Amino acid sequence: METPLWVPLLQVVVIFTYYLLLTALLIWAERRVVARMQSRLGPNRVGPFGILQTLVDGVKMFFKEDVTPGMVNKLIFNIAPIVGVVAGFLSIAVIPIGGEVTLFGETFTLVVSDLNVGVLWVLAMGSLHVYSTFLAGWASNSPYPLMGGIRSSAQMVSYEIAQGLAVASVFIYTGSLRVSDIVAAQSGSGFVEGVPGWYAIPLFPAFMVFVIGMVAEAGRPPFDLAEAEGELVGGFNTEYSGLRFGMFMLAEFMSVVTMSAIVVTLFLGGPAGPTFGAPDAVAGLIGVFWFTLKTALFIFLFILLRGALPRYRYDRLMNLGWKVLIPVALVWTLVTAGMVLLEQEQGGFGAGLRLTMASAAGVILLWLVATSRTPRDAGDRADHHEVAPAPGDPAAGGDDDVLATHGEDVPRTEEVSP
Repeated sequence: METPLWVPLLQVVVIFTYYLLLTALLIWAERRVVARMQSRLGPNRVGPFGILQTLVDGVKMFFKEDVTPGMVNKLIFNIAPIVGVVAGFLSIAVIPIGGEVTLFGETFTLVVSDLNVGVLWVLAMGSLHVYSTFLAGWASNSPYPLMGGIRSSAQMVSYEIAQGLAVASVFIYTGSLRVSDIVAAQSGSGFVEGVPGWYAIPLFPAFMVFVIGMVAEAGRPPFDLAEAEGELVGGFNTEYSGLRFGMFMLAEFMSVVTMSAIVVTLFLGGPAGPTFGAPDAVAGLIGVFWFTLKTALFIFLFILLRGALPRYRYDRLMNLGWKVLIPVALVWTLVTAGMVLLEQEQGGFGAGLRLTMASAAGVILLWLVATSRTPRDAGDRADHHEVAPAPGDPAAGGDDDVLATHGEDVPRTEEVSP
């Protein structure tokens, strides 16, 4: 029987409305949480606890004067903000937010489209997001935005590779690229009795690589080098104002929600969770609750990182991506493939050994992240090391200063006129 047209339309409206509401709540929650971390109040006037402040700010930004500098490439300058928002919406099209729901005799899943290559779709749409910042920087014809766009491109390349390898571990372990299969594989009990079957446990190194990479991919602190106000004024969006600036802001916060939803789906079972014996008609909605709760935890992590960590230096950012995350993700992908092959051929490792391997690899990764340094760091320490000037050095202020500094009682030689 052919599916009525209202079913896919309802799916699209429900999914996109859900993510827009979650994005609006994120903007409000970040302002409140960071204000509390900094001993401030945050928004508290418009609506209960200031919860309507995001709506008011959006309306204000919509009617704010939108200035277009004369030196920009107007076509690309106007298209760039749209690319980021569209890429954010398309990324969530394959992410299920709940289980099956029955309405008016029709049963459907709360997902826009369950593609056979859903994981590849997520990676592809995530890669498109960088075009927004790069095109904005290039079209502005201004040095600071251009530098921000170039930084964003280099950052995306390095961390996208690590993320892709982490995701490769997931679909190798599952044996499918379909997102619904990945969620279903994590629905039952895990390989350790009494522990959920989340992939974050057996694939812990890949999980950690993806979490670090998603912060950099979203361009959020401490990896917001593309818009570092201390170095680039405002980065790629320096020349933007009004509604177009608001679209960049919306794209950034949507990226936080999207990345949180993706990591929950790939590593924490998505909407899978206990239904408490509820009937099938309600079980799908309980899945929405579990999905929202898990996603909110990672959104809260994004907010904590913004309020707690200073911005990375750019060379350290590249060093972390290329010298730590990519090698670890590559090695763990090979280890995962080996475990799956042994599982198929000879019964594989025991659950305890797999858990030990994942834990050890995760500890090594965290140690590498915590101790990662660049050659420049050693140079900086040498530059700041104070060296006592040699006696008689003009930079030391002359002999008199040297004698006074060292407290030496040296007799002076009287000057004899010729």
